Amino acid sequence: MPEELRVVDIILKKKAGRALSTKEIEFIVNGYTHDQIPDYQVAALLMAICWQGMDDRETTDLVLAMAHSGDTLDLHDIAPIIVDKHSTGGVGDKTSLVLTPLLASCGLVVAKMSGRGLGFSGGTIDKLESIHGFRAEFTLDEFRELAHRVGLVISAQSLDLAPADKKLYTLRDVTGTIESLPLIASSIMSKKLAAGSDCIVLDVKVGRGAFMPDLKSARTLAQTMVRIGQRASRKVRAVISDMDQPLGCAVGNALELHEAIDTLHGHGPADLIELCLQLGGQMLQMAGKVSDDEQARALLQDKLATGAAWDKFRDFVQNQGGDLSVLDNPDQLPQAQYVEDLSSPQEGYISDLNARQIAQASIVLGAGRTTKGAPIDHAVGIVLHAKVGDAVQQEEPLLTIHANDKGHLESASDIVASAYELCAEPVPKPPLILEIV
Repeated sequence: MPEELRVVDIILKKKAGRALSTKEIEFIVNGYTHDQIPDYQVAALLMAICWQGMDDRETTDLVLAMAHSGDTLDLHDIAPIIVDKHSTGGVGDKTSLVLTPLLASCGLVVAKMSGRGLGFSGGTIDKLESIHGFRAEFTLDEFRELAHRVGLVISAQSLDLAPADKKLYTLRDVTGTIESLPLIASSIMSKKLAAGSDCIVLDVKVGRGAFMPDLKSARTLAQTMVRIGQRASRKVRAVISDMDQPLGCAVGNALELHEAIDTLHGHGPADLIELCLQLGGQMLQMAGKVSDDEQARALLQDKLATGAAWDKFRDFVQNQGGDLSVLDNPDQLPQAQYVEDLSSPQEGYISDLNARQIAQASIVLGAGRTTKGAPIDHAVGIVLHAKVGDAVQQEEPLLTIHANDKGHLESASDIVASAYELCAEPVPKPPLILEIV
């Protein structure tokens, strides 16, 4: 008979810096998922992993065990290739609202599970739920049917995919074990593999408004996730993008949705359009739709210019119960009661725009959550009128605050007042795309 595994031995093994076997990792994940191993033992193992790390084989084994801890999706009867996109999160990151219909308009099937936000602004689902009637909770059969009908479905994480990740993340959140690259990578990639994606493009944010504060850690995370995908026979590429200042101009749920609608009409912020073209180009090449960057960019720009991506977005929203009149007249989106500008104190050039402070102000306004399941105010947020490198005149608006509470408005105003730095000499615009892995 094989020797019986004991959790304490596995903890001590990792504590000593030794690699865990595939069998040991599967034993821990399965036992914890089915409530056969207590929190305190798994917490001890997580802390040992934080200190000692995991090699690529261990991390891939952890991803696969977590991915197979619940239901898995197989949509290959709908399309030969299923694609997905993931962002590590940033301030004003409404990329999925533009990129997914853009990819679907190119003939790809995008089946995406998205979360509701926890932090400075809502997640993709929160933004979409600014649309009256939009539905995001589905059974597995409904999810499949929606993907088949339009080629694009974005669902809340309501299906029983990777339940081990949900339990492990909750435990990590209260045991100081969030910041571990193998654990971060396994959390992201386990959900993507469980969702049955063949090609995955990752937007890894770096900077003051991102989870990864510096390029070195962002690069390591990106490389780890790409290697996991390769070991699991998936195509994965990662784009490392700047998040020292917010992406686009809008921060807040309905405000970001409005900006995404503008972008799908071809006149959104240049940085948001460029990021979507970069991410979309990587995906089209992985999926075999084009052979190089030039062909990819031309195809994506054509889908924006001809309105094909916008038409796909309308079909997608209607397919999930959303009111199309809101899309056709975005002024019907939730509106804030108080709207107030922050003006420039002097003439000059924007030399810095701190994404972290914009994020903090949006939390104060109610655009984000500080606890899971808390209500969110879809109407509030911040719209930027100037970013790094822009010239401004004295008394020209730098940003506009949208609030539904005067106290929140005053508090947010105090925070954003120091978000900008100005100087007398011209400042170059910072690069948006830092690396592609």
